[in-house]
Amino acid sequence: MGTMDELIDPAVVTRLRKALKAVAPQLEFAALAAAGRAVAGNRLRDRVDIVRDALLADVPDGFPVAASTVRDVLDQPGFSGWMIWPTTEFVSVRALESGSTADFDAGMELLSQLTIALSSEFAVRDMLNARPQRAVDIMRGWTGHPDQHVRRLASEGSRAYLPWAKRVPWLIAHPDATRGIVDSIYRDPEEYVRRSVANHLNDLSRVDPSIATEIAQAWHNEPDTSTPRLLRHGLRTLIKKADPAALALLGFTGDSLRVDRPELSHDRVPSGGAVSFSAVVTNDGDEEAAVAIDYSIGFQRADGSVRPKTFKLASRRLAPGESVVVRKTHSFRPITTRAYYPGAHFVTVQANGTLSPRADFVLAGDGRRRENR
Repeated sequence: MGTMDELIDPAVVTRLRKALKAVAPQLEFAALAAAGRAVAGNRLRDRVDIVRDALLADVPDGFPVAASTVRDVLDQPGFSGWMIWPTTEFVSVRALESGSTADFDAGMELLSQLTIALSSEFAVRDMLNARPQRAVDIMRGWTGHPDQHVRRLASEGSRAYLPWAKRVPWLIAHPDATRGIVDSIYRDPEEYVRRSVANHLNDLSRVDPSIATEIAQAWHNEPDTSTPRLLRHGLRTLIKKADPAALALLGFTGDSLRVDRPELSHDRVPSGGAVSFSAVVTNDGDEEAAVAIDYSIGFQRADGSVRPKTFKLASRRLAPGESVVVRKTHSFRPITTRAYYPGAHFVTVQANGTLSPRADFVLAGDGRRRENR
């Protein structure tokens, strides 16, 4: 069992029950007591569901009682940490049950209070799926909140491809719907918020590159000192895809580039080992070029296919006729976020989208085992 799964363990559920009993002594919370015994051995997502369902069973039907109980427990010193995640989802379920606009709005407000202690970004997805435009309008209001966690929730909770969260098809069908949110906070004083905005922009670039670059251009025209960094991060996927508008926005120029086939340190890499490579990038143009250089590894997959993933490598300025040698070592040390499969792999290098010929190698042994970092 990984440590992430144990973030909601029997002790956490016991503390949650104790905090709730302090504000609602008339309730037994019997289902929550049973949930404390049931969570062990389950994955984190399943543990959240078990605790949420126990709260739904223990607290009488109707949003007003649920909201009152949660508002009261917010002041309990023991109410903190990961127990808040299933509580946020309990709130979203109760807020949506009646179909009432008043309950919906009050539920959104309660989620904004809960996010200050632990993010409500997963629970707010249910609200977005139920009433997307109303939820987005409310979240737009959060961008002026004095607490950075609430401002971040406005951006993070409305991302098109929020990791590990439910998809909201409406957000993908209406990629410009959240522009008012990110426009309001791209110059937020907190890096924590701006990082979310950059990730939000990157998500938009996967949905509609033209909207993402239009937004980025507007920010570029009215920047603060943090805007260039935000744009580099937010346009990273488009830069890897050599999107002309994104390259121009970040100042990359030069369309007469040549990239030689990478030279590999080995054509056979042991399991858990690394491959080193170098490649020559040449500016064959008549003007200086500002060049974004990336590399891709073609990874063997479980089904036998080979799919590339692109990584940042370097940026360089090259005079007309100038060449530069770039070098990189890519590790195949087992990590939690990727399973490595033995077999055919390849390396390519690209400069402003100009792709090198591929250099093939083989990953040997059994690299499929996942380990903690």
